[in-house]
Amino acid sequence: MLDWKLISSDSHIVEPPNLWTDRMDRRFRDRGPRVISEPDGDWWMIDGTRGNSFQGGAQVGKRFERPEELRPAARFSEVRPGAYQPAEFMRENEEDGVWGSVIYPTAGLQLYRVPDLELLSACFRAYNDWLVDFCRAAPERLRGIALINVEDVDEAVGELARVRKLGLAGGMITVAPPEERSYDHAMYEPFWAAAQDLDAPISLHIDTNRPAPHVVAESNRTSRAALLANADYWVRVALGHLILEGVFERHPRLRVGSAEHEIAWAPYFLDRLDYTYTQRARRAHWHRYQGDALPSDFFHRNVFLSFQEDAMGIRDRALIGVGLLLWGSDYPHTESTFPRSRIILERILDGVPPEERRQITRSNVAQLYGFAEPS
Repeated sequence: MLDWKLISSDSHIVEPPNLWTDRMDRRFRDRGPRVISEPDGDWWMIDGTRGNSFQGGAQVGKRFERPEELRPAARFSEVRPGAYQPAEFMRENEEDGVWGSVIYPTAGLQLYRVPDLELLSACFRAYNDWLVDFCRAAPERLRGIALINVEDVDEAVGELARVRKLGLAGGMITVAPPEERSYDHAMYEPFWAAAQDLDAPISLHIDTNRPAPHVVAESNRTSRAALLANADYWVRVALGHLILEGVFERHPRLRVGSAEHEIAWAPYFLDRLDYTYTQRARRAHWHRYQGDALPSDFFHRNVFLSFQEDAMGIRDRALIGVGLLLWGSDYPHTESTFPRSRIILERILDGVPPEERRQITRSNVAQLYGFAEPS
C-alpha cells in the first residue's frame, strides 16, 4: 500500500487570461499572449500565432469515465480553480494523495514556438514573476520551474540566477532547439556552468520544441497524433548531445531531466549510446571521456526522468536506475492521473519493493528539489 504522502515531479498550473496583459514589459505588451474567444473555445494568441486552448485545465478525469467527451478546446470559465489558485491547488492534490508538487506551465509550454528571442524572454520573465507569487503561498510544498530562453545564453544565465533568488527551484529549456544550435554546441557552456553553480535542475519538457522562424506552430486543432506518440525522440536527441559531447563530464553536478516523455525508451537509448561510443568508427570531432567512462555512466549520474503512467518502464527500472525515476501526476491536464493517482500507482508499481516505491513516488523528487519529506 502507498500509505505515505506523495510528491509529484510534474504538475501544472493553467495561466489566467490576464497574466501577460498585467505583467508583460510594456515594450512588448501589444505582442504578448492574450486570449481570444472562438466558437469552439478560448485560445491563446501571441504575436499573431495561435497557441493552446484551455482544455488542459477543464477536463481532467474525463478520460476515466467519459472519454468520448474529450475535446481539443475549452473556455477559461470551465477551468477548475485549483489550476490557478494556490489554496485550491493544494486542497485538490491532497485529496489525490499528493502533498508537494513541482510546477510547470500550460500555455507557457507552447511559448517556445515564438521565433522572436526578445519577445520570448519578455514572456518568460512575466510568467516567472507570476509563478513566484503562486509558490509563495506554500514554499515548503510548491516548487516552481522557470521558463528559460536558452538561445540567448546571457539572458538565460541572468534569468536563472534571478528566479533562483526569488525561490523558484529550477529551469525549463526547449527540448528541441534549432538544429544549428543543438545542445552539443559550445555556446551553451556558460549556461550549464550557471545551472550547476545555482543548484538548479534543468528540465526538458514535452511540447517545448523551438521551430525555425518560418515554421507555423500547430494548434490543438491540427496537431498530428504520430508526432505526439513519438515525442520521446526529441528528448533522446537532446540528452544524447549533452552526454556524448561531454557536458556532464565537464559539469559533474549538473542535473538535466526529461519531463512527461515517460521512461520505457531509456534502456534501448542507453544501449545505443554505449554501442555508438565503443563500437562505431570514431570521428575526429567526437568527444572522448577520460578513463574508462561510458555514456551510460553519465546518464545514471546526471539525468532524471519524470513519468506518469509507464508500467513498461517500471518493469525495466533496474536497467534505467531507480534513483533517476520521479513520478508526476500531470495535474490538472487531460492525461493526468488525478483524481486516481493512488489507484494507478498501485497498479503500475505492483510487485515493486516498498523502498523503491517510496523512492519513485516521493524520495527522489524530494532530494532533487529540496523538499523536506512530510511525516
